[in-house]
Amino acid sequence: MPTHTSEKAILIISDGVGDRPIAALQGKTPLEAAKKPALNKLAKKGATGLLHILSPGIPPGSDTGHLSLFGYDPRDCYTGRGPFEALGAGLDLEPTDVAFRGNFATVNKAKDETFGVIDRRAGRNLPEGKQLANLINGLKVPNYPKIKVIVGHTVEHRCVVVLSGDGLSSAISDTDPHGHADSVLTSMPLDDTPEAKTTAQIVNELTREISRILTQSPVNAKRKKAGLLEANTVLLRGAGVLPEIPSLKEIYGISTACVAGGALYKGVARAVGMEVLTVPGATGSYDTNVEAKAKATANALKTHDFVFLHFKPTDSAAHDKDPQKKIAMIEKFDHMVDTLTGLIDMNHTHIAITGDHTTASTTGKHTGDPLPLLVVGPTIRDDEVSEFSERACAKGALGHILGMAVMPLLMNAIDRSPMYGA
Repeated sequence: MPTHTSEKAILIISDGVGDRPIAALQGKTPLEAAKKPALNKLAKKGATGLLHILSPGIPPGSDTGHLSLFGYDPRDCYTGRGPFEALGAGLDLEPTDVAFRGNFATVNKAKDETFGVIDRRAGRNLPEGKQLANLINGLKVPNYPKIKVIVGHTVEHRCVVVLSGDGLSSAISDTDPHGHADSVLTSMPLDDTPEAKTTAQIVNELTREISRILTQSPVNAKRKKAGLLEANTVLLRGAGVLPEIPSLKEIYGISTACVAGGALYKGVARAVGMEVLTVPGATGSYDTNVEAKAKATANALKTHDFVFLHFKPTDSAAHDKDPQKKIAMIEKFDHMVDTLTGLIDMNHTHIAITGDHTTASTTGKHTGDPLPLLVVGPTIRDDEVSEFSERACAKGALGHILGMAVMPLLMNAIDRSPMYGA
């Protein structure tokens, strides 16, 4: 293990920050169009490049994207998104539990008993999310009374659902149509095991029970009266079990912390051994308190070797197909970075700034386009790039690298990387 040093490292992720040229922005990306003096100032002092999170042209999910950024190969350790969401929501999982990511959604019931999807996110803004989760937390699936159902609200329209009991399998398909179908999907077993067949049946029965309870709830009656979309079902996806992976402390001998608002990012952080800090105002939404997050990161750096700082709203704006909102969120992100760098000792701190994937504001989807990467600190050899953006960073000294290389780059910069070979 490398000798301990006083040098510290921060990984800052602006979720979905990359984008494609947009005609309404005169062919610029939102990152190119935004005013970002703090990011540009760091770019002038550091080394830049383009980052392919998984491999060129492969769109990553936020879960596999963050695993890669933390130095793990998702092909070896990814078991599904659900467990990360559950860990991030503060739930402790047993190895046999099956966890899902859920969306409160708006559906209508057709004559053939199928559910037509009106809005996969029930309008996204869902202040009653915790109330709705409490209504279905602990419900009994009629034909499977021994299966324990745990439901927890996370942020906006999102929730987590955990099935606990014997004879379960994560080898089942989603009920969430992901915008590619008009109806809630029927979960199907993905292998021939009786466990997968049974779990799919449980999920389908659970979906019907959840829809029955939520449709009859006073919460939705009040939303309907106010002209709001009812959150009358939960769409499930990303079934998975708890992954078995070594912690960053085991790999690098470092103490680590996480500052984030969204459950997924907290969950991936927990899975790799980070201490997840509670920061008032860190909502994971557009209103997230960036000054509180910057201060929490600076404070965490006093007691930890490495801090992961996550910013979600850039991704949300792109998913909403709103490039102007994304520009505003990039500028908010820039303010967070500026606040943070004013609170820490830059003579003993190395920072990497990038995203976990590109989210195109034109389509609202993740893409496999490369992301700008910036690494700055006292041991970093600077290059000639003076702007943090997709096209500018393409000219940087780091060239094209993979997501799994970011953590080794940072650990090498603070002399915490183990030597490979004799």
